[in-house]
Amino acid sequence: MNVKINFENILFLDIETVPEEASFDNLSKEKQELYSQKTQYQRKDEISAEAFYDRAGIWAEFGKIVCISVGYFINFNSNERKFRVTSLYGEEVKILNDFKELLDNHFNRPHHVLCAHNGKEFDFPYIARRMIVHQISLPEKLNLFGKKPWEIPHLDTMELWKFGDYKHYTSLKLLTSILGIPSPKDDISGSEVGDVYYKENNIERIVTYCEKDTVAIAQLLLRFNNEPLIEELNIVHV
Repeated sequence: MNVKINFENILFLDIETVPEEASFDNLSKEKQELYSQKTQYQRKDEISAEAFYDRAGIWAEFGKIVCISVGYFINFNSNERKFRVTSLYGEEVKILNDFKELLDNHFNRPHHVLCAHNGKEFDFPYIARRMIVHQISLPEKLNLFGKKPWEIPHLDTMELWKFGDYKHYTSLKLLTSILGIPSPKDDISGSEVGDVYYKENNIERIVTYCEKDTVAIAQLLLRFNNEPLIEELNIVHV
């Protein structure tokens, strides 16, 4: 595999999401019914909508973003190569507005590309949907209306690994393991983010988890191109 692109033009990212409310009971009766209808196929008749609410964060209609971590390379083709990573967190509206400002002001050129793992099915549409919910105009990199497939400025490391196999899902944890990349999953898992957010009130732990995933995604793209991995001392948190 050889992705013909300048690594300095890529913004790597990962998002963490949670249910929009701490518990199913906090939803309005209408929202409870809508969630029940939305999840009926996944739940079958064996699990109640209330018991299934811990998974609500995977749907943009019933969840919210609590962290977006982004990373980018500087001096890629020199001995001074660095990978800078930072996070946006707090209130969702502020996260989204700050992310839009970042794209509009620093990653708005035609050669700029967004990269995530399973980003085309999750991260990119989730961010766009939540922006619409909050009446935030979409930045150009997320506005896909009228664009042909080859004009969409998105890279997806999971899609690259599929090699055209549409049935094949491979987690970030599995890929980092088989490719000899230090695992980002050494603390919490995605299914635990909601509890860490609502019960532990520990956003710092979530930010650390999200940033590790962002670094891992960059490492994957490096491995896909037979480039040396990022050394820990060359990762700069800003």
